[in-house]
Amino acid sequence: MDISSDMLNSENRKKLEALENPAILEITEKYLKILKPEKVTVISDDPEDIRYVRRLALQNREEEKLAMEGHTIHYDGYHDQARDKQNTRVLVTPGMTMSKVINTVPREQGLEEVLEIMDGAMAGKEALVRFFSLGPLDSRFTILAFQITDSAYVAHSEDILYRAGYEQFKQRKGSPDFFTFIHSAGAVDDRNNTKNVDQRRIYIDVVGNQVLTVNNQYAGNSLGLKKLALRLAVYKANHEDWLAEHMFLLAAKPEGKNRLTYFAGAFPSACGKTSTAMMPGQLILGDDIAYIRSGSDGRAYGVNIEQGIFGIIMDVNPVDDPVIYDALTTPRELIFSNVLIHEGRAYWLNMGQDLPSQGRNHYSDHWKLGVKDEAGNVVDHCHKNARYTIRISELANADPKLHDPEGVPIEGVIYGGRDSDTSVPVYQSLDWVHGVVIGATLESETTFATLGKGGVRAFSPMANLDFLVVPLGRYIRNHIDFGRRLSKTPLVFATNYFLKKDGNFLNEKVDKKVWLLWMEGRVHGEYDAIETPIGYIPKYQDLRSLFGQVFKRDYTTQEYEDQFSIRIDKFLEKIERMEKIYAEEQEVPGDFSGYLETLKNRLTEARKRYDSGVVAPASFAG
Repeated sequence: MDISSDMLNSENRKKLEALENPAILEITEKYLKILKPEKVTVISDDPEDIRYVRRLALQNREEEKLAMEGHTIHYDGYHDQARDKQNTRVLVTPGMTMSKVINTVPREQGLEEVLEIMDGAMAGKEALVRFFSLGPLDSRFTILAFQITDSAYVAHSEDILYRAGYEQFKQRKGSPDFFTFIHSAGAVDDRNNTKNVDQRRIYIDVVGNQVLTVNNQYAGNSLGLKKLALRLAVYKANHEDWLAEHMFLLAAKPEGKNRLTYFAGAFPSACGKTSTAMMPGQLILGDDIAYIRSGSDGRAYGVNIEQGIFGIIMDVNPVDDPVIYDALTTPRELIFSNVLIHEGRAYWLNMGQDLPSQGRNHYSDHWKLGVKDEAGNVVDHCHKNARYTIRISELANADPKLHDPEGVPIEGVIYGGRDSDTSVPVYQSLDWVHGVVIGATLESETTFATLGKGGVRAFSPMANLDFLVVPLGRYIRNHIDFGRRLSKTPLVFATNYFLKKDGNFLNEKVDKKVWLLWMEGRVHGEYDAIETPIGYIPKYQDLRSLFGQVFKRDYTTQEYEDQFSIRIDKFLEKIERMEKIYAEEQEVPGDFSGYLETLKNRLTEARKRYDSGVVAPASFAG
């Protein structure tokens, strides 16, 4: 390697050479020459190397210790608090087609631009060279990941979130088949935050299996192995006939029954995804990203590519989220980001207690209630997208199969979002293709996990739209074909925790446990269901029984009717919206479009038969 010994000493050079991987050496040399760090440290799987990263994050003031043992706090810049969709682009070559909703830039132009911005971005800094495994070790699911970053916070976060991969690279004996992530926070200010946010770039190069990102710190933009890696995996999966999905994995564990039933679930950010994955009494396998492949027995198997959680902390409280809350308020290795700190303790929005009126937060080291930013907006205690980073193994309900290289058999798929006026709390698809249609027509109110205005209805197929790097039609075709290759397809369900009447929610947050147990019972054929134009809904007596068993609570016929009446006109409006969206997409499968038409006909016939835009569940029960 043509890198000076002042930058890369002999000890670190030997760590790279020990991999016997020419591609690693070539990439490292190329980007170190561009980034120009003062020092380079190669981190192996050695525990002392890992501890060095955490110490460096504290030394650099990217993190600070809190009063509770193991807890640290990290702050992103005030204008670096969420995924930056505008400056996230896929690099495309001539002839490469993408969905119209995907931001793109010609590959050569994009590479030239981002490399120019990266030139000297690490001047005066220390570069960390990292190796990780996406997925369990020694598994057919495993994809290896290589990263160079100047952020010890990013590197520390990845040690919590991902499995170490240095030895895995050694075992691959020089294979060039890995993902590459190059990141620099760029120049920083007195708070150690990125200054040049106007020069922020997050460029995904699917051809080169790499992501180049600069002038950012928020994990969604800088932590390459997370959503940036998901984009590369989506491209790979859709060319290799498997699924890379924005999904949690959980094991439903009904009381009194000796079985575990695994579900995968896709929910847009801040729509209850993590709290569903962490549901009390169940086991969590993953809260965010899953790789799904077919097994030799004809079933779908999934793994969590991560070993930790980077979760939204707003609304986590001891009543609704007791497992998460306990983990966040007891000693363990844990990174808070963008929360309020007062007297060494972390506070966040809607945590179930009064919050201090002053302290340190994402806006200022000396924040006080009522302070306004430069735009005249009142700065809240902490950002709505404030987060926590923690290992799943630290949680009381961690699934022992988290690191199983074979994965777990997926028997149900759940799609959910924010919907105040259309969908029932839970229903089952008519078949696999209908399930794909449900996922591909998922809508949700926008949240503060992306930059932009909140509270607007947004289209988010499979909760994966932000991460698609293939045409939407091709992505849907891959889902349909994947299920058809299975001899036993998972049942597909839709959930909606946010249905309202007269401005009030029709169910409590904890009710999701009943919906899950009904789905689990359907997988095992224990509950009948009512067929409606939209799919199968629960019977009243089954839900009444479940509410009594789970919450010792009476579930009334009025609650059932309010929640499970089919809002025909609203569903027809939704289908019309979907038809307009997909009319502008390429490669949309005919069986997908045909199923939309079938659903529209079923709803229209019901509208005529009952002469009403809202039909009670009892009308379909006969």
